[in-house]
Amino acid sequence: MNRTRFEASLEKRSFLNALEKDGLIADSMDVRQALIERMNTGEITHAQLLEELKKIKRLAKKNGQLTRAQAYSRG
Repeated sequence: MNRTRFEASLEKRSFLNALEKDGLIADSMDVRQALIERMNTGEITHAQLLEELKKIKRLAKKNGQLTRAQAYSRG
């Protein structure tokens, strides 16, 4: 029996959450929230936030990590 799209998305989300919990996701929600907090306090601008996020994603493979998009597509 095939799984529905809803079931597939739940499984992918569960897989993503497990990897984030283990610290294997470079641009985890915690990292993203920290960047947003820095922007909200005026420490960085929105453009700087985007540049830092790009840098984090670019260095993910070098550091042996995945991005959220990569983990979601593998789940």
